[in-house]
Amino acid sequence: MSPDAATGPAWLPGRAATAARNLHPGYFAFVMATGIISTGTFLSGPPWLSRGLLIAAAAGLVVLTAALAVRVTFFRSSLVADIKAADRVFGFFTIVAGLDVLAVRLAAAGHPLATAILSGLAAAVWLLLTYGVPASLLLTRAHDSVLGGVNGTWLLWVVGTQSLSIAASVLIPAWPSQSGLLGPVAVGLWCIGLVLYLLLVSLILLRWLTVAMTPEALGPPYWILMGATAITVFAGARILGLPATLAVTRATRGFVEGFSFALWAFGTWWIPLLIVLGLWRHVRHHWPLSYEPPLWSVVFPLGMYSVATLAYGQAAHLPFMPPLAHVMLWVAVAAWVLVAATFAARLARLPGTPNSGTSPERKQP
Repeated sequence: MSPDAATGPAWLPGRAATAARNLHPGYFAFVMATGIISTGTFLSGPPWLSRGLLIAAAAGLVVLTAALAVRVTFFRSSLVADIKAADRVFGFFTIVAGLDVLAVRLAAAGHPLATAILSGLAAAVWLLLTYGVPASLLLTRAHDSVLGGVNGTWLLWVVGTQSLSIAASVLIPAWPSQSGLLGPVAVGLWCIGLVLYLLLVSLILLRWLTVAMTPEALGPPYWILMGATAITVFAGARILGLPATLAVTRATRGFVEGFSFALWAFGTWWIPLLIVLGLWRHVRHHWPLSYEPPLWSVVFPLGMYSVATLAYGQAAHLPFMPPLAHVMLWVAVAAWVLVAATFAARLARLPGTPNSGTSPERKQP
């Protein structure tokens, strides 16, 4: 069957083919959100919840990878349309972050080889995206400006970059002989992610001030404004834990520690504002509260904020941070359960699902 056939391959059920064709570029945020909460519960308990979420994250990665493979093979025009869309293309960086977040969780469970394999795949995807996406926006865009397409998903570039920094850091204890390579890589990627955050936040604020804000545009991905700071803080905490014998650690420790705290404070500042923006969207403008794939981009920042606060508080010896981290972890768990429940409810209402009755057809997840 040729690519972009309307119904997909004959062996694939119609609903699955439709889901693969419409697969949201940022759907790997499910793996990110589930994996980071699994990491948080691994550190704070309960262990059974951590193991369950680890299984869910791994299963999600397998299913989403298969769906992406089907999309690349059979629905190429749909994929290319997302690549050309400035407001969607950065969602593909969730692939990088999803692989790395799961890799970090497996490292905590004592599986460094799996960590190395997943982070190696993530690095390959990151290299493709980190140069291909900006080159595409600069050289092949159809309009004079892409400012109207700037949104919170652009910060997934930062999240993917910092996730690689974390993966490099967690591999050092397993391969201390490679610390002379992995240490500079971890610190270098952290610095790149930091600069990218400063640049992209400036673009987002410029967009807010120059393009009319609508409830549709002000969606869940803007929570990545906080999530990008949180993962940068987590990456900074991992760098603070690197061996003091590394030259790159001695050269950057003060800068990493100070800037990580500044970003933690800035990320904390974002939370009330993001809540206000959400109320403006859903209460003031009556935007319906229903399942959409970017909702996982709300869960991930909450989970990452908890893990980053705990890790940085321990690394910098700040006693007020671990209790806050524990509270935020359960906020993230509650958010995960709520989003998962709305997703399950949506599946139950889809055509072809038992007991779906005569509900009108809805767009596949």
